[in-house]
Amino acid sequence: MFGPLTTDLYLPGLPEVADELGTSDSQVQLTLTACLIGLALGQAIVGPVSDTLGRRRPLLLGLGLFVLASLGCALSPSILVLDLLRLVQGLCGAAGIVLARAIVRDRWSGLEAARIYAGLMTALSLGPILAPTIGGGLLHLTDWRGLFVVLAGWGVALLVGAAIWVPETLPPSGRRPAGLGRTLRVMRRLLSDRVFTGYTVGAGLSFGALFSYIAGSSFVFQDVYGVSPQVYALLFGLNGVALLAASVANHRLQERVGPVRLLRAGMLTMLAGRALVVLAVVADAGLAALVAALFVAVAGIGFVPSNGVALALEHHGADAGTASALIGVVQFTIGGLAAPLPGVAGATALPMALGVLGFAVAALVTVRAVVGSDRVEHAGEPA
Repeated sequence: MFGPLTTDLYLPGLPEVADELGTSDSQVQLTLTACLIGLALGQAIVGPVSDTLGRRRPLLLGLGLFVLASLGCALSPSILVLDLLRLVQGLCGAAGIVLARAIVRDRWSGLEAARIYAGLMTALSLGPILAPTIGGGLLHLTDWRGLFVVLAGWGVALLVGAAIWVPETLPPSGRRPAGLGRTLRVMRRLLSDRVFTGYTVGAGLSFGALFSYIAGSSFVFQDVYGVSPQVYALLFGLNGVALLAASVANHRLQERVGPVRLLRAGMLTMLAGRALVVLAVVADAGLAALVAALFVAVAGIGFVPSNGVALALEHHGADAGTASALIGVVQFTIGGLAAPLPGVAGATALPMALGVLGFAVAALVTVRAVVGSDRVEHAGEPA
């Protein structure tokens, strides 16, 4: 849940950050980009390291450093310092994301792994529901700096929980020798796998669509449509409910439908919803129409990441940490590049609408190039 926690909790406070630090909307959105880039780079580091040292030690170290970085964000005197600390915060929080996927792959494969990833996605879906709602409520009691103190407290809770309940899942016999050369060779081999690369890039482009919405929604809802931070948090949480409902349905349909078909259905739903978003904005149909279109668009995402990850990792269990890292790098790099785009044209919803549609189209085209081939086989896929 590091992704939605570190990006969504302070979304209601983004306009306040811009006002206090005397900067533009687009520059404030770069704090989101910095965090996402940190999440991407951190996974590239932690994943291969965990293939050598095991999963538990890198996880605990990353959690501890995340707490310190969050406290630093709360004390930032300028937008530049905040950008740098958000980068560090992402680097440290990446351990939780990459190691969650690697731990699952250590213990399960095939259809069972897809079901477990779907279960994780259900838990992940609570982040977009709870984080902005809690953030909006906390802004009644504190300012945006206090939101980072809350993140630090959450990091402490996760650190204690991981120390008590998360065992080591990669025994010494399954570990790989350390070395940059070996890591690069493994990454090159992974990227030469057309199926792995197709699913990874497709899921990454869907992240671009998601973060175009996440980064732009605060300014669109509050500055364009004039809602309060608290109402914005409720609207954002409503779309989180769509993500949660889709994730629950995805989990329950795994055995009967299989990850390939569910991935296709999710991407088509995502594309349809994003086309409705553009239509609602261009036609100036109002806030209610935009929220309804976003609900459909976000629901489609509930079927995409878990199935994409399971399919990408299916034949790479021996290098699960490195493979998981590559998936995370692609997802969060694309998400980070997409984040500042909605703010380039000022107070208008059109850049956000076009961004979410463009990334959704690219994601569908990429995955269709892989799953459209009759030669691709997937363990556990229903006939």
